[in-house]
Parts: sequence; structure tokens; C-alpha cells
Amino acid sequence: MAQFRIPESLAELGEKRIEGYPVEGFVYGSGPEQPVLLLIGEAPGEFELVDGIPFIGRAGTELMKSLNSIGLTREDVYMTSAVRSRPYRWGKKKERDGTITERKYNRPPKQKEILAHAPLLDYEVMNIKPKLIVTLGNIGLQRLLGKDAKVTKLHGQLLERQVQYLANFEDEKFSWTDKKYTILPTFHPASVFYRPSHRPSVEADWIKIGEVLSKINE
Repeated sequence: MAQFRIPESLAELGEKRIEGYPVEGFVYGSGPEQPVLLLIGEAPGEFELVDGIPFIGRAGTELMKSLNSIGLTREDVYMTSAVRSRPYRWGKKKERDGTITERKYNRPPKQKEILAHAPLLDYEVMNIKPKLIVTLGNIGLQRLLGKDAKVTKLHGQLLERQVQYLANFEDEKFSWTDKKYTILPTFHPASVFYRPSHRPSVEADWIKIGEVLSKINE
């Protein structure tokens, strides 16, 4: 199955546009040209940055369980995110021997960082032909549908909506596409770690995703 990859010139533009922000590295989206699902998350974390692969580590393991529950694997889907560089903040960690060290921690991307990498996601959304877009968490959802969209209210719902895109690279606000896309929001796979009460909703959402795909494939 042919793999999709954004042009190198676009990746270089993304790295240039995000210079000066507290971010590091760059992770490409990954998956086939015609995926069953287009998954849109938040941003790479520490583990993704090391391996250069979206959704690995604990969150990735949870996502693979969800995909497997509806008969899919990593190879069936295209995984990407609103921002491709890891947003970080400095924090202090107490080691076992009692010493205090400074280290980088993951943080949500800021709006200007999302705008900086908007052309990359716009290219993927407009050129990949997924049967369904699944947003993972608020950042991915709001990147497409705007700040008023909340995953707690919209998760598990099948939506036909116009999505946001950056009409001009120098714009500081998004425009709306003429085309409507089929979107089903769910929680970020990491949400079950800090809010275990989300797990039943996550599982129900993935059942719904499987049902939607079954109908699409009829």
C-alpha cells in the first residue's frame, strides 16, 4: 500500500514557521495514501520525538487497542496532529536520591504554534482521501471545527462539517472550506490515564466508529 508523505518543502516551511517557539524536533504524519481513517491528534510527545513515529508510548498502546477493537491496525490509518514539533515546558523532578533536576515536560500547543503548522495539516486533509476523520481530543477537534467545539459535548457524534484552513500563510485567523468533511470526535487516548472515567465513553465511541465504517463499506 502506497504511503502518503507531505512534500519536503512543506515540512521545511513548517519547521521555519515554528522557529522561536518552545518546541523541539519534527514528526511527519504516517500512513497510506487512501486510509480507512484519518486520525488527528494534538502534537508529538517525548517518545514520538525519539522514534519519529506518531502515537507510540502509553497513549499509542491505548490507541492500538481501540483500532484493534474494530479490526484495524496502524497500517490501515493515517496518523497526524495539529502540530508536528513537541511543545515543551521546563519543570523540576525529584529523583530517587532526593536531588532535584530540571527536565522538559509535554504541554498543549498554543494557538500561534497551531497556526504555524496549519499548512501541513491543511495539505493532508485536502489530499488524503479518508472515509472518515477521527479527531483525538480537544486540540485536534478545535483545529478543524473552531474553539467552540468541545470533545465532551461532541464525542461519538457523526458530523458533516466545513473545516478550518489557513487561506494565506500570513493569516492569523482561519477560514472555512467550502467542502464538508465527515468527522467523528473522540477523546485523546491518553485521557484514560488521568481521567479513568472517560474509558467507557472512549470504548463506546470506537464502537460507533466501527459501525460508521461498516455502513460506509456496504
